[in-house]
Amino acid sequence: MARTGQRAHHRVTFLVLSVGVAAYAVLQSLVVPVLTTIQDQFHTTPNSATWVLTAYLVSASVFTPIMGRIGDMVGKEKVFVVTMIALGLGSLLAALATSIGVLITARVIQGIGGGVLPLAFGIIRDEFPPEKVTGAIGSLATLTAVGGGVGTVIAGPIVDHLGFDWLFWLPMILCAASALAAALFVPESPVRTPGRISPLPVVLLSVWLVALLVALSQAPIWGWGSGRVIGLIVAAVVIGVVWVWSETRSAVPLIDMRMMRLPAVWTTNVVALLVGLGMYATFAFLPEMLQTPSQAGYGFGASITQSGLILLPSSVTMFAVGQYSGPLTKRFGGKALVIVGCLLAALSMAGIAFAHGAKWEIYVASAVMGAGIGLAFSAMSALVVAAVPPEQTGVASGMNANIRTIGGSIGSAMMASIVTAQLTAVTLPGVPRPVTLPTESGYVVGFAVLAGAMVVAAVAGLAIPVGRRAVRREEAPHAELAMVAGGTVVGYDSE
Repeated sequence: MARTGQRAHHRVTFLVLSVGVAAYAVLQSLVVPVLTTIQDQFHTTPNSATWVLTAYLVSASVFTPIMGRIGDMVGKEKVFVVTMIALGLGSLLAALATSIGVLITARVIQGIGGGVLPLAFGIIRDEFPPEKVTGAIGSLATLTAVGGGVGTVIAGPIVDHLGFDWLFWLPMILCAASALAAALFVPESPVRTPGRISPLPVVLLSVWLVALLVALSQAPIWGWGSGRVIGLIVAAVVIGVVWVWSETRSAVPLIDMRMMRLPAVWTTNVVALLVGLGMYATFAFLPEMLQTPSQAGYGFGASITQSGLILLPSSVTMFAVGQYSGPLTKRFGGKALVIVGCLLAALSMAGIAFAHGAKWEIYVASAVMGAGIGLAFSAMSALVVAAVPPEQTGVASGMNANIRTIGGSIGSAMMASIVTAQLTAVTLPGVPRPVTLPTESGYVVGFAVLAGAMVVAAVAGLAIPVGRRAVRREEAPHAELAMVAGGTVVGYDSE
């Protein structure tokens, strides 16, 4: 491990962290366009194939705050290396999988990689020069969205030219390189939060998250009114309340509820939920709409590769925005970027809903969406990190990432229910029997609802606090972070 006394240049640290975050982000979406291929590859049912995605989301939601908390306690660099090793081992097992059960198990192991986000944000806050922190956090946050888009784009070409197993061999190589580089070059953080993790909050957190995400992901298959879905949602609510109660009574909570009640934290988390809802649902269902044969009255009959390329502009604009997130945040404030980003995303999703007759319209909407999501993601992460003490960076940013994932599950489940509510039989050339496909109105309503959710996110962004505050002397190295919400540092508080 890199020694504390031998500090690597912050650019080297950022490069290492970027490789790890990119590997995790790509693995989030890489399987979405090829779920049908997975179904054929392992001779399984659509429901079982869906679990390849669900298992990853559930596992990541559970492990993200846990790994962030462990990193705050024992050292972020050590836990970052462990997290990348787990992500790499999960990818290795997925590449070698011979059955759907083994593949789902591998995806659960990969979910441990969710810890890379809070750990990376914490390392940046501890290691970077104060004037570089905001931009670096914004760039990494944007990279998570870019990676999701890139995963959708490259899945088709990888399967077509290299084979299905290379969907996991390539990320495994990235994970191995990142783990080795982190062990060699990333210095160990001097910031620690002493204590231990009580098992009860961990169990309760895991149970209510699993219950909620399974209910949301399976609702389009089981039915929203089914006993299983309703029972799981009720169980999630009840156990969630018990979890909050246990955390408030714990001497060393896994997640400090006082921290979660901070205005800058809870308002940003509400926005994160809605942004995750819109982004992940779009990434999941826009390719499906593009792949719909034109005989249905809409769609372009695009292949997996072609539909991914149509989404490429979103990744390009996300990346471009991420490179300027630091200066933009300093000039306009994180709150303003969040609001503008959500409104741009709303505009793009409304465009997809009502103007999708030509490919150029989708290209434009994709580019606008990337700019909007990129602005919102970069600003949200910086806002959360700025709002909490250094020792709580990991768990606070971990929960923010977690809430985006939950929003994505809600959005995908909601979108699936809307799109599949009305189906029609379409006769295709060379196909002996009619094929059942969603009607165009399902996609119109679905993307209009997502646009509405992004408008609500912009309204929620108005509640993010902005104001003048004093900075304690021990916070002085991170004084710039105090201004990411648009506030002003007015000196030192001697108390």
